[in-house]
Amino acid sequence: MTPDEPTTESGRPTPTATRATQALSRATMQMSAQGSEADRSDDSFVRRAGRDLIRDFYAALRAIKLYPVENAAVQKALTELASTAQQILTEEQELQLRASGEFIFVNAIRLRIDLDNYASFSHIISMFRGNGAGSLQVHEGATPRDWMILLSVLQTLTQEPPEQRLLTVSGKLESAGVTAFTLGPPTDQASGDTEKAKERAKRTYSQSVVVAKDLMTSVRLGKSPNIKKIKRVVQGIVDQILNEETSLIGLTSIRDYDEYTFTHSVNVCIFSVAIGKRLGLTKIQLYDLGLAALFHDIGKQRVPSEVLNKSGGLTDDEWRLIAAHPWLGVLALFQVRGQQEFPYRAMVVAMEHHMKTDLTGYPRPIRPRKMSMYSKIVAVADGFDAATSRRSYQTTPLNPAMVMQEMRDNPRRGMDPVLVKAFVNLTGIYPVGTLVVLDTFELGIVHAVNPLAEMLSRPIVRVISDPMGNLVHPGEIIDLADRDAEGNFRRTIIKTENPERYGIRVGDYFI
Repeated sequence: MTPDEPTTESGRPTPTATRATQALSRATMQMSAQGSEADRSDDSFVRRAGRDLIRDFYAALRAIKLYPVENAAVQKALTELASTAQQILTEEQELQLRASGEFIFVNAIRLRIDLDNYASFSHIISMFRGNGAGSLQVHEGATPRDWMILLSVLQTLTQEPPEQRLLTVSGKLESAGVTAFTLGPPTDQASGDTEKAKERAKRTYSQSVVVAKDLMTSVRLGKSPNIKKIKRVVQGIVDQILNEETSLIGLTSIRDYDEYTFTHSVNVCIFSVAIGKRLGLTKIQLYDLGLAALFHDIGKQRVPSEVLNKSGGLTDDEWRLIAAHPWLGVLALFQVRGQQEFPYRAMVVAMEHHMKTDLTGYPRPIRPRKMSMYSKIVAVADGFDAATSRRSYQTTPLNPAMVMQEMRDNPRRGMDPVLVKAFVNLTGIYPVGTLVVLDTFELGIVHAVNPLAEMLSRPIVRVISDPMGNLVHPGEIIDLADRDAEGNFRRTIIKTENPERYGIRVGDYFI
């Protein structure tokens, strides 16, 4: 049995680990008073300027409706609107106004609705819906004249269906020579197209892996990572999970051996955000959670690569190096925070994600404490992805369904049972990517959890072979909850299998 933590011969934590723990505790106390405001300084500008944008947008709409275009009040309102939009563009390098449900988002940040702005929010959301639009992308150089033409067209009432109306509005803008805006369809309509959703998921996933690679490389070389780029990637993951999570979660089954270090961080981020969504966390909370999850293993970049990639058993000294990565991650993140604004929650998660709920993991705390909720979520996501991935010392990844059962039934794993249950509700008893054998002798790959709560054991599967075992690609999506005329299930899972036994690369069916 290997030791659980880096210790001295007396069994106490090493001095360096103790200093890191004490430093983290001091930092937590110092920064907790600032709370989420300090963590989200980047968001505060978008929130403030976004509210100004909605105010000016609504004011310009009313002015155009009440007065002739030449009126001074109209020109003043249009100038203020163009100025506010340009201010956001200059600061953020992008400006997207999106209406989704009863909310308005500016650059993926949800704006708060209160009594003061309720009328403007409601009017703008209704106007978007009436024109079949879900988003408005504003480009550099939008002039007051451009805004005047856009708002005039949007306020023109017609009897066209929303889909046709969006094409009409876009055509009128083009005819008027206005190229400063791009109107997009509602999010739910866009995500209804499976192929488009898959393409967005693949783009989000690949970009996330590239950024994770840059992040890990920067830390290993002692350089400062590009935090703004990392935050954008996490925002993309959160948006994808909120809009259409199946495609993105499916890509976690790729688990590239050569790129494990980077794909693991991205997978843990995806799983953590998806669990957080199941728990009802707000979008901002999901963003914070995703950022912490992406950085959870950053301390491993301070561990020698020959130790990390060793295929045989570890010596006690080598194990202590591996077990030191949580507090090494804290030290690395302190350096990042020293140069750029960075949430302390990520430091807490880096420190706690191997502690276990009963604190018998590592590093051992020097005083009584409770793991944070984010740390518990990341621990569940981290444990599942690590166990189901191929690594230098684990050449045969474990079966996802067996890993899920172990997490659920073995309290020694030290995972929060409520969060494990939330994870089961997310992935089902047979997680996405599990190869299953059906009672029809067909092979299937679990594609998604069944949306019916009572059918968790009957997921949506992609049937990839005929009864004779001949593989087909891409296969057919089947709901195992389907019944025949007599009320019997058409197909039932009889067992899970190792994809390698059949020469199957599960990830190929999600790409």
